[in-house]
Amino acid sequence: MIKLSDRAKGYLYTFISVLAVSSVYIFSKFILNRVALPQFGFWWFLAGGFFIVLYGIWRKSFAIYARFGPKEYLILLINGLLELSATYFFYKAIQTVPNPSVVSFMGNLSPVFVFILGTLILKEKFNYKEIIGALITLTGAFLISYKGGIRLEDMFIRGSEYILAFIGIFAVNAILLKRYVKRLSPLVLTINRVIFIFVFFAVWLYLSPYSFRVPRDLWPYFVAGAFFGPFLTVISALHALKYIEVSKKSILGTTKGIFVMIGAYLVFHKLPTPLQITGGILSIIGAVLIITARMQLKKKK
Repeated sequence: MIKLSDRAKGYLYTFISVLAVSSVYIFSKFILNRVALPQFGFWWFLAGGFFIVLYGIWRKSFAIYARFGPKEYLILLINGLLELSATYFFYKAIQTVPNPSVVSFMGNLSPVFVFILGTLILKEKFNYKEIIGALITLTGAFLISYKGGIRLEDMFIRGSEYILAFIGIFAVNAILLKRYVKRLSPLVLTINRVIFIFVFFAVWLYLSPYSFRVPRDLWPYFVAGAFFGPFLTVISALHALKYIEVSKKSILGTTKGIFVMIGAYLVFHKLPTPLQITGGILSIIGAVLIITARMQLKKKK
């Protein structure tokens, strides 16, 4: 039996996490082509919550709630609302944008948003490489979302606003967790996220004209997508962080757009335009440059 080094284990878990999160784009787009967003969210997070709660019970993660004070519960409330808002816009983008790989490539704007907010709010130091990386990523995002035309309303593809919304909210949440969260484990935050999102979609579906029933042939996709998405993505990422630094994991995570692009071609027979692919490559290069520059700054401290 082959014995893997800790670093190899870290990269293996990261690769699994990247594949799992990439599958979310494909499964969710496939389902959202058939059902309404509230129907999708209810069943997706019901199935995902089932896997997460079982894992939390197995790890005895719920006992820690008894030790939380008002501050921790306030952070969980704010975190839950931010995650809920960001997730809504994420799946709205998946539903609206024809090719899910476009959403994935534009997701590489996340380090840019975190970099800007970290500089403004946390007063973090930065270097010229981060600025160059941010400019490259922004250029890539422009190429990905550019539709043509000279008027602002005609310039960008439909759904770009949803992508920017979920990236911005995720960045705010990342800064909040970075500044205030010390005792809350990633698993606790994941359980909190799933609860907030599931309750939201359950209420929305109940109040909407849509039925709780969905086509039976979609059930395998709901279960598989929820397993790979809300569950396996988080679990594999947690295991990866035991063996490698978060920055190295983040670098590998920027490549998910490539896997989503391959999956979108195989399932939907769609490829981004050459301009969008160029923008996607630039977004990866820029995001990697920001992350590596941040690693260098931390080493100097």
